[in-house]
Amino acid sequence: MNHLYAKLILYTDDSEKSLLKKMTLFFKHCSQNDEEHILVSEAYQLIKHLLKISTDYGFDGNLWQCYISYYLVMNENPYSLTCEKVGQSDGSVNHFARNDLEIFYSLFNYDFSGLENKLKIDCFSRISNYQAIKKPDSLYNQNISRRVLTLCKQLANAKNGQAFYEIISQYHHHFGVGQFSVNKAFRIVNMKTSEMMLFQAINNLDQVMLDDLIGYELQKQKLIENTKAFVKGQRANNVLLFGDSGTGKSTSIKAIVNEFYDQGLRMIEIYKHQFKDLSNVIAEIKNRNYRFIIFMDDLSFEEFEIEYKFLKAVIEGGIETKPDNILIYATSNRRHLIRETWKDRNDMEKDQELHRSDTMQEKLSLVNRFGVTIFYERPSQTEYFHIVEELAKGEGLKIDSDSLKVEANIWEMRHGGISGRTAQQFINHLLTLQQLEENK
Repeated sequence: MNHLYAKLILYTDDSEKSLLKKMTLFFKHCSQNDEEHILVSEAYQLIKHLLKISTDYGFDGNLWQCYISYYLVMNENPYSLTCEKVGQSDGSVNHFARNDLEIFYSLFNYDFSGLENKLKIDCFSRISNYQAIKKPDSLYNQNISRRVLTLCKQLANAKNGQAFYEIISQYHHHFGVGQFSVNKAFRIVNMKTSEMMLFQAINNLDQVMLDDLIGYELQKQKLIENTKAFVKGQRANNVLLFGDSGTGKSTSIKAIVNEFYDQGLRMIEIYKHQFKDLSNVIAEIKNRNYRFIIFMDDLSFEEFEIEYKFLKAVIEGGIETKPDNILIYATSNRRHLIRETWKDRNDMEKDQELHRSDTMQEKLSLVNRFGVTIFYERPSQTEYFHIVEELAKGEGLKIDSDSLKVEANIWEMRHGGISGRTAQQFINHLLTLQQLEENK
């Protein structure tokens, strides 16, 4: 196996954590006739590593072939990135890609029987038809599992290296490559240098859909129209969702990502202290064949905070034009994002400003860079009861309408007032009580 890996050109990974790299070093040790008990121990450690990966991503069947499929899905290189953007096309890079995928055809179908006979072990045979313990879908990334298992079945049917090459090329063109191809949402991990951004996948993104958000039909429609134009490559605007807390602003954006994920939409959540890195984030994703929403939740600034100036420059006003595959969606409880005071209106008299409106215009200029603003207002008492009833119906709670309204009214008076969030918390409370009753 080590002599095969040595011939790879594009699809390499020399990271110390790479299982494939560890596997090739293990085979090198085998060829050097290391002591048998040491080799057996190394083999078991490799199996443990493979089992961990398979457990993390919900793999089943032939775990070695699942791993090779996963490796190819995640490996970003000049060929896979080109395929993601334009598909198969004429170019010298195809020669190197064919070379590598011929090798991976051999690795995918590698016969471990000789190794097992030499070391008197059977662990590699065991993982060739592995029966995984069933576990809740929430415990692993279903997108990775589904994509990898489907690709693995296709590769298992490949008759030769050329067929293997064709299947991988088509996969890259249809789904892309790397973590953006199999995850919906990401956050930025702080790096010691600003040269490179590290995107960390968010595997437990709320699976909420827009239909789960009761009410706010006009707001949702406005958000859908803008996002639909965006994923189709048409002109679209940055969006600010503002209004009372607990009204579903953040939920709407999460639902939008879930709705349009299959059309290439991805979300990157960024926090206020990371705004200085926005240009670097954009540089990392501007050439990818996905549509990215940069999500800023609960956005607001105090008078002494200047991070909003980084945001202004990125949205509109800097030298570099914002790429067409990136939009900014933000939520805020403040209409104008930056805290305003009566002092802003009296700046000429008190602070010797030459023009009365300068301070106000500086603060308003940020919100004006969002082409679409959507207001989420606190629901009325009637709307609140409607939300409660719909949520109760969706959860299958058996309680008459009048009693439900009375209890919901008491709950909101004791727990933060009327809002969609309060309604959901009330339903969660009823579900807990119901479960306790059933367990008696």
